[in-house]
Amino acid sequence: MIVYFSATGNSKYAAERIAAALGDRAVSIEEKCYDITLKEDECFGIVTPTHWWALPIPVRAFLRNLRLHRRGSHYVFVASTYGTTPGCSAEETRHLLRERGIRLSAAYNIKMPDNWTVTFDLTDPVKVARQNEKAEINIDRTIAMILHKKKGNFTKLRTPYAIYPFTDRVFAKVRSTKNLTVDDNCNGCGLCAKKCPVNAIEMRDGKPVWVRDRCALCFRCLHHCPQFAIQFWKGATRKHGQYTNPNVKV
Repeated sequence: MIVYFSATGNSKYAAERIAAALGDRAVSIEEKCYDITLKEDECFGIVTPTHWWALPIPVRAFLRNLRLHRRGSHYVFVASTYGTTPGCSAEETRHLLRERGIRLSAAYNIKMPDNWTVTFDLTDPVKVARQNEKAEINIDRTIAMILHKKKGNFTKLRTPYAIYPFTDRVFAKVRSTKNLTVDDNCNGCGLCAKKCPVNAIEMRDGKPVWVRDRCALCFRCLHHCPQFAIQFWKGATRKHGQYTNPNVKV
């Protein structure tokens, strides 16, 4: 079984590619599939984005609630999608799984377009297409290693787990929903509220309102907004466009 979290489609696409190669299925963690029973020799994979050099908030919550029932040996792996670095996402996964009595067999990373448009410009379709073409090669390479059940940490450009407490404190501040705004282009469709993975948005008087102090900061609302009405850090994201993986239906 392959589980995944995906805000803009990268991890979903990678998970579906991996699952197809294994003759398995890919399931979103948002289906709250905490209670999982594995068949003999069945693989269990986690495909996740990298948020601020670590795991996304919804993935952390999922792993802390995971109940994995199994007999015999199983191949357990994590594949982190990333734009600049997978950070310590693999090591954080290993720690969280160990708390549940689960040993991580392998860790991989797959470089894909980075949806952190505070910094990264995704307005050039040719450049984005090239990044996704390279991602196909990375996915193929990862699949080949998974099929051979390679063991070890195969992530590149990773950061030491020792910096995690510091980066997580910074991330907690950046995740303040005060940093998110909605402009007059909003048409009140409510898609952002419906799709928020942590239920941080409600529709009031036809406009989205953030009802929690912090959110997952996955940028799903920003990138899926049909009017591009949601921005971050006073519009710092506007000039860098929106992105969803072209292989995934919105």
